[in-house]
Amino acid sequence: MAEKEHKGLVARWLEGKERSEDYARSTLPTNRFSLFWDILKGRFGRLVLVNLLVLLTLLPAIAIFVWRFLAIGTDLMIGPYDSSFMIGYPAVPDATGLMEMVRVNQDLVFFAMLFPAGAIAALGLSGGMYIIRNLIWTEGVFVANDFLRGIRRNYWNVLEAVLVLLLFLFLAQTSSNLADLQIALGSRYAGWLIASKVVGYIFLALAVMICLWMISLGVNYKQGIWALFRNALVMTVGTFPQTLFFALIALLPLLFFFFGISFLTAIGLVFYLLIGVSYFMLVWMDYSQWAFDKFVNPNLGVSTGRGLYNKETGTVNRGQTDKPAEDSAAMREYRRMIVAQGKSKLVSRPIKPIDDDMDLYQLPESFSREDLKKLKESKNAIAEDVKKYEEEHKNDEQYVEYNRQFEERERALREEDGKKKKPKRPPKMLNKR
Repeated sequence: MAEKEHKGLVARWLEGKERSEDYARSTLPTNRFSLFWDILKGRFGRLVLVNLLVLLTLLPAIAIFVWRFLAIGTDLMIGPYDSSFMIGYPAVPDATGLMEMVRVNQDLVFFAMLFPAGAIAALGLSGGMYIIRNLIWTEGVFVANDFLRGIRRNYWNVLEAVLVLLLFLFLAQTSSNLADLQIALGSRYAGWLIASKVVGYIFLALAVMICLWMISLGVNYKQGIWALFRNALVMTVGTFPQTLFFALIALLPLLFFFFGISFLTAIGLVFYLLIGVSYFMLVWMDYSQWAFDKFVNPNLGVSTGRGLYNKETGTVNRGQTDKPAEDSAAMREYRRMIVAQGKSKLVSRPIKPIDDDMDLYQLPESFSREDLKKLKESKNAIAEDVKKYEEEHKNDEQYVEYNRQFEERERALREEDGKKKKPKRPPKMLNKR
């Protein structure tokens, strides 16, 4: 025994506290921040694979944005547009505003191609967001199968969000182009036109946050078209500071592309090719799960902290409801059977343990009437002792509590059977995916 304890002590010295079960439990994520880092470190390979799958569906949209960038750069090189060409017949006396008009026409073509590309991108976003959600819920993930399952379940909700975002982008960019055109032509309302551009881009920023919430809500809850947009708007307004902060954190790696330094741009490109899109989805979905736990799930009777380790129970929350088990249909039926059978005589009253010196009189092989009398007296004495013990301990807490709970359940079942409750119409966001 001493040798075994000695070996265990040496093993703990050599291997450290990591061998301890308590230490292993202490490393489990207990909040959304630690869960984010746990997924980023432990599921990095799957995040890279998800990133590549989503990037494949984003390639058409990326190609269209690159085309627009090159087209704008080419037009700026061809200029100047703000002076007289005086070439050809008839001569063009002034080309002021021509560049702005070309930009308007280019963007019309750009958005005509971008909307179909957005429908393709919604495929990757619906599958990728579904996988990220399952990782946050600490569920088993098979990337290919879950990617396709996410498309089947969430595509239409994600497509709605993408189309709404592209619509806001179209309106903001078109109004900005028209304002630039009017300013170039010398409009006297230049100040108001500039203000309209600023307001348009503010609305575009709000639309980005609304659409992010639409995607999160669409992946987590079943709801209609208008309910999805309305609930996303409510979440955006109700959590505006947090939403703005985490949206910026999710988009933070984009800063690599705005420094104008080739080295940083290369780092940003490599980052996005490996894990950039997955990082964005992980940050946003992790934050949105926190918001759902705080503002939505408690009102729906859905468990909070799904995927997190609970120190009190010593288990990871797998998504059971917050309602006690006895409120489930199976437990109600079991409780009904228990009540129908009546109180248990072994639990509802005290039973004297067989640990005293009272013995039952044993009849000899040849017994007389006097022996039978002694046997009866011993039986009566034991019965009296049992009754006395029951009387002394009938007010013990365990028996009182059992009888009280049994009577409450019996009364609740009678009330439930006595009146039929009209089913209530569930709220829009009740159905959990």
